[in-house]
Amino acid sequence: MSPNLSNHPIDDKGMAPIARETISAKDYGLRPEALSPLETLAQSVSTMAPTTTPVATIPLVCALAGNSTWLAYVLATIAVLLVALCIGNYARHSASPGSLYNYASMVLPSALQATVAWSLLLAYVATASSVIGGFYYYANLLIRDATGHSYSAVLFAMLVTGVSVWIAYRDVKISACLMLWIEAVSVSVIVLVLMLLLVYHGWQWDLDQLHLRGITASGLRLGLVLALFSFVGFESATTLGSEARNPLKTIPRAVMMSSLLGGAFFTVCAYAEVMGFHMVGQDLGSSSGPMYVLARLGGVPTLGYVIDFGAMVSLFAGTLACITAAARVVLLMAHNGLANDALRTTHAQNRTPSVAVLITGSAAVLPPAVLAARGASGLDVYGWLGSLATYGFIVAYALVCFALPHYLRERHAFRKKTRVISWLAGIAMGLALIGNLYPIPSGPYGKLPYIYLAYLALGLSWFLLRRRSRLLRSQTA
Repeated sequence: MSPNLSNHPIDDKGMAPIARETISAKDYGLRPEALSPLETLAQSVSTMAPTTTPVATIPLVCALAGNSTWLAYVLATIAVLLVALCIGNYARHSASPGSLYNYASMVLPSALQATVAWSLLLAYVATASSVIGGFYYYANLLIRDATGHSYSAVLFAMLVTGVSVWIAYRDVKISACLMLWIEAVSVSVIVLVLMLLLVYHGWQWDLDQLHLRGITASGLRLGLVLALFSFVGFESATTLGSEARNPLKTIPRAVMMSSLLGGAFFTVCAYAEVMGFHMVGQDLGSSSGPMYVLARLGGVPTLGYVIDFGAMVSLFAGTLACITAAARVVLLMAHNGLANDALRTTHAQNRTPSVAVLITGSAAVLPPAVLAARGASGLDVYGWLGSLATYGFIVAYALVCFALPHYLRERHAFRKKTRVISWLAGIAMGLALIGNLYPIPSGPYGKLPYIYLAYLALGLSWFLLRRRSRLLRSQTA
């Protein structure tokens, strides 16, 4: 068993060093080997919330990329697979609840370790906030269609967060099983609609899409950046390193499977949705209910409502998955001195990071509740906070990808092709970040980079204060 990190001497950077080998779940009070490979995969899949991509994200990508929407998803899948290969290399050698932060802590300078930690925490919490906004939008949409009335968005935001926090607090295995079934059913219904669409109208090639008719390079670039948002969180199975069975095998597989399955599903959905809207002469990019249109084309209009219900439930699963992941990142941050020691607490019976769950759940619900009270649409909240989360994910992905060769050299596992993969993945994330910043977005989206930078500055300031305090204590001990 690895020694408790809180008892490690302070290194010359003012931080407790991370053990180089796999860290035992006993060090953190979590439940070891509680999750099967499928349940571990469910964590990554649920954080991506794949059901929401055909319903909400693909139309936005189509508005930018047009007939190259499918190509944007192919290119996004390639970029994500490069990142997945890098993360898989880390995950084969180490497992802990800290996800990418743990990997960064092993090789990066202390300031960059803190950058990854705070960026990743923002990414998971902001993604939770984003999907909470999506949840209250679809909840009210379904209730309004059924009864003609709508209810308080703040109430729905509090409800979905409260249930998610309770489940994450209670039992990680319950969380994983629930998320697995929710996503499986929701995705199956969407696949059924697409199959019925092809059966009802007969298989045909969409030449406008295959010939990329009318596309522009800038439209494809912007569409590609937005398509990447469909994948964020695919690596979150790494946060279950202390709870998955045989984590050095199951977690790398979960990371690769989530990116491959997600990429295939999103690409097929993008092609089929654009083709379906070509059939009826409508614009997918301006549609507020794409699955209704496709369900009618497939001869099963009722499934349009079923898919909206599935999207709502998938957004609940995404909320649960993000709180689960964020709490475990906070747990390791507390063990490493980046967060208050009280956040190291785990529940004696449930074996979950109980205090961290409560804190991250509260942080996740606050932005959508405030925005909902001010009258913001759930879809706007979904877009704004999801875009903010993307900054955190991209920065964390890029840093750990660039650091991979050094990590493998220390373990005598370096291969020349690894350097190529790590640099390609890092460059892809760098280009994605530039694509988010240029041209400068208008409206609220233009303020998001400054919000991210201000948050990161506060996080790094806290890190410097903690490091100075630790150094002073070590000198006087």
